[in-house]
Amino acid sequence: MAGEPVGASGLTGRVGVGCLGGESSVPVQDLFRDHWLQLVRLAMVLVGDLATAEDVVQDAFERLHRGGPGLRQPSSGLAYARSCVLNGCRLVHRRAAIARKYGPRLAGHPESGGLDAMAAVDDASEVMAALQLLPRRQREVIVLRYYADLDVAEIAATFRIAPGAVRATISRALAALARSVVRMDR
Repeated sequence: MAGEPVGASGLTGRVGVGCLGGESSVPVQDLFRDHWLQLVRLAMVLVGDLATAEDVVQDAFERLHRGGPGLRQPSSGLAYARSCVLNGCRLVHRRAAIARKYGPRLAGHPESGGLDAMAAVDDASEVMAALQLLPRRQREVIVLRYYADLDVAEIAATFRIAPGAVRATISRALAALARSVVRMDR
């Protein structure tokens, strides 16, 4: 996909529709080959488990391969893949929250009074603990900016929001992180 003129592979603007659509899935394969590890690392930071992160990324690429209605611009495939990974991570967190809430009751055990979310995190570093305390959107934007090293425009494309909103979210998240780290030092 990189360096290949748009339309050179006979695509009609859709990224990897797969076998059923009859079109080539080469762009999705290229995207997978070039960005799989980067997306797994992104998911790993957000979910904290390698196997779960790999599952989230695999599901994202499955959605890309199936194609659905397709993408308007093949060049937006990476941003779409990142969005799928972020949505998959959110789903993992929602399911974990539901399991923590209803699991003890369904298993027949008395409720344990609510487990502290930080106790479940194996990584005891202050930064990871502070990241987990941030609201979901702030945490995701910070991870995309400083871990995945995306610029503001790429983050804006991933979330489909204005670049100014990304900058404001980064600013609020950094201020919250600074406050969290100061509180942890006391």
